[in-house]
Amino acid sequence: MTATTLPTLPTQAAPRTPLTLGILGGMSWHSTAEYYRLLNTAVAERLGGHHSARILLASVDFDDIRAQQVDGDWAGAGALLAGHARSLQDGGADVVMIATNLMHKVAPAVEAALDVPLLHIADAVAAAAGARGIQKLGILGSRWVMTEDFYADRLARHGIEVVRPATGWADDAADVDRIVFDELTQGIVRDESRDALVAVVRRLADAGAEGVVLGCTELDLLLDEDASPLPLVDSTTSHVAAAVAFALGDGDARRR
Repeated sequence: MTATTLPTLPTQAAPRTPLTLGILGGMSWHSTAEYYRLLNTAVAERLGGHHSARILLASVDFDDIRAQQVDGDWAGAGALLAGHARSLQDGGADVVMIATNLMHKVAPAVEAALDVPLLHIADAVAAAAGARGIQKLGILGSRWVMTEDFYADRLARHGIEVVRPATGWADDAADVDRIVFDELTQGIVRDESRDALVAVVRRLADAGAEGVVLGCTELDLLLDEDASPLPLVDSTTSHVAAAVAFALGDGDARRR
């Protein structure tokens, strides 16, 4: 599998002092490490020299969050992340990003705790899909992201229709969820699981999807464009591109 690369970023001149990005991470640390690498790589490419991204990171113990997910304690998870988000803001973050798709289920609680913007991952995904002319997206991710409406509704704000097969979708969601939490969030990458994801993508294609969002920030560890029957919109690189645009003063990103 080749290393993940970022989408092409705007070339507008950067401000003298880039803004500070606050990252809520650790969910899991494997994808947070990729966020850190991609953010710094993109800023270095844009600014040159010895430049890197200005980052504040709050890395939670994923075991605590995972227990709240399993228990359905979304209020508790929202309060926990909101407290960390506020700490990032108080530490000097100019914008906050949740480095995971699923925990955007509690994005309203996090956003309510902040006076600075929350850079929503689904907004970044919608922008990346739209730039490629993709209007009908399938979603791969945890079962909550695949079957509930909080993520799909956010995409719909941007005119993106989420495609779900009429039959077998609950089983597909359960299988992808298992791959995410039993394997990828623990750093396990298996060829058999890649084959299972490809089969799900084929069913999404049959249902009318024009592309698929990797709606879990670990999925790019397993699936890339070469292996996929449909174009992929990587939530991690889309989120990173939006964050870099914001930090470096690209006008459209600042106005969101």
